[in-house]
Amino acid sequence: MIQSPGKKLREGYFDPEHETMSRDELAQLQLERLQATVKKVYRSVPFYKKALKARGVEPGDIKSLDDIKKLPFTYKQDLRDNYPYGLFAAPMDKIIRLHASSGTTGKPSVVGYTKKDIYNWAGLIARCLVMAGGGKDDVVQVAYGYGLFTGGLGAHYGAERLGAAVVPISGGNTARQLMLMQDFGSTILACTPSYALFLAEEGLAAGVDFRKLPIRAGVFGAEPWSENMRRQIESKMDITALDIYGLSEVMGPGVSMECPAKQGSHIFEDHFIAEIIDPDTGDVLPYGQRGELVLTTITKEGIPLLRYRTRDISTLHPEVCACGRTHVRMKRVTGRTDDMLIIRGVNVFPSQVESVLLEFGETEPHYLLVVDRKGDLDELEIRVELSEKMFSDEVRQLEKLENRIRHKILSVLNINARIRFVEPRTIPRSEGKAKRVMDRREL
Repeated sequence: MIQSPGKKLREGYFDPEHETMSRDELAQLQLERLQATVKKVYRSVPFYKKALKARGVEPGDIKSLDDIKKLPFTYKQDLRDNYPYGLFAAPMDKIIRLHASSGTTGKPSVVGYTKKDIYNWAGLIARCLVMAGGGKDDVVQVAYGYGLFTGGLGAHYGAERLGAAVVPISGGNTARQLMLMQDFGSTILACTPSYALFLAEEGLAAGVDFRKLPIRAGVFGAEPWSENMRRQIESKMDITALDIYGLSEVMGPGVSMECPAKQGSHIFEDHFIAEIIDPDTGDVLPYGQRGELVLTTITKEGIPLLRYRTRDISTLHPEVCACGRTHVRMKRVTGRTDDMLIIRGVNVFPSQVESVLLEFGETEPHYLLVVDRKGDLDELEIRVELSEKMFSDEVRQLEKLENRIRHKILSVLNINARIRFVEPRTIPRSEGKAKRVMDRREL
């Protein structure tokens, strides 16, 4: 296996039978589970029975994996329209857990889990932790939020399923996070990447020497992040930083996970069927092409979903990984179709801006995109923190840096942006998902 920088990770599999099965075996398993799922929702969920009938599709029409194209898409709005339990395929006396999406206006999208769903979910997170070198002797510090958000409890149950010790500290209280990380000997950190970077900065400022701590890996997700941010985290904390992907509607974290080869996150295809589609036409795109990720659950009992439109932009690659896992890999999400900014006809993702900014060592990896409208034209201002060293530099040097960044943004994104430098530590830090965009056009 390709080894990442930082402390050495153990290798292995949590579920080698499914993680390394041949593509032919996997395809047969997926087909059987897809057929069972379509039958289940046709029989138990009026919404799906109506949607399938509208397309002239019956469960018996699903004879191959390619027939998944016959199935209707499911949208986040469908969950809201059927709030709270309208898409559940299991009766409430079989539902043992309820979660709901965070950060939405109006009614949230609600998901229910049966006992088997929770067991499967914990197994998927256990796979993820093993991919991060985890084992029974590890101490997993869970700094994702607990509650209706799936992150905290998802990571928690997975760590327990693995047999590791869990520190259920949840998000926030950074000084306490650092204290317990040192006192409890945490070996794996689970949180958002932006909060990991914040922890690293606060720890270094407080004199914490991460090289002397047992912590060796981070399982970071819930928001898009760049390769440059990974390097920042790994350098500051002396760990291997790995990407975990998931979403509440489909399962929660644990839909896919990156191994130390860092060639994309393995989608656990024995539980999910992944497609990439053109977000405008809905047409399925071949492997390697960039588009919107669509997921179908094939083991969920509580709320199975057919062809769920994630709105996340990625690509899929089916080649066997250096780690030996055979499941298809998704490239890190570069943005969402619904958080994409369109500025003077140009599509801009915050992660693209972040990647450019972090190429310059003179700035910190904290930024804010401010979009405004002057007359009939949109304008983009990028506020970025200077490093302590650069902040005390002379004006001429700062002007040169501003020009370099502006020209780089223009060459990469094909848009003119105003660069505004701000003092170190003045852009608000996040203990959850980082706020990267202020769109004043909506005010």
